[in-house]
Amino acid sequence: MARLRRLVLSDRFFFITCRVLPHRGRLEEPEFECLARVLRERREKHHFLLTAWVFLPDPAAAGHAILFPRFPLSISRVMESIKVGSTLRINAGRKESGLVWQPRFFDRALRSVKEYYEKVEYIHLNPVRAGLVKRAEDRPWSSVHDYSGRRKSRRVSGERDSALPAFTY
Repeated sequence: MARLRRLVLSDRFFFITCRVLPHRGRLEEPEFECLARVLRERREKHHFLLTAWVFLPDPAAAGHAILFPRFPLSISRVMESIKVGSTLRINAGRKESGLVWQPRFFDRALRSVKEYYEKVEYIHLNPVRAGLVKRAEDRPWSSVHDYSGRRKSRRVSGERDSALPAFTY
């Protein structure tokens, strides 16, 4: 089987989907807490933008996000850092060992403002489509709250990135 080669790109918005290994089961509230902590720490350490996100219990699509790694940081490095850090914490909480995340992740470099907003909407409506909530705002583990202006996002976003880089493609 040919090995998937990922372009090493920075300074782009990426739509990301990350999956839990099927035998690890669903993510629950304690794992969402761990994942949120790891994302906050990695953002502080690597200074990447996280502009939209949602955590889901379904292993087939446990998380979606839009990330912007600034050069020289790559999307692969960001995801490796998040997956390694969250695996260590989730395993400690569950008193288990081994991989939590599938080795690969889906990414797409967003090419227009229209595509960016379509992915933000997709991320925020995902819990509704999955039957977890009736309204996107009812999902606590989502950046939808940052966009609605009603309250700050639960635990990941922290302060909003006030100056997002413009699309330059």
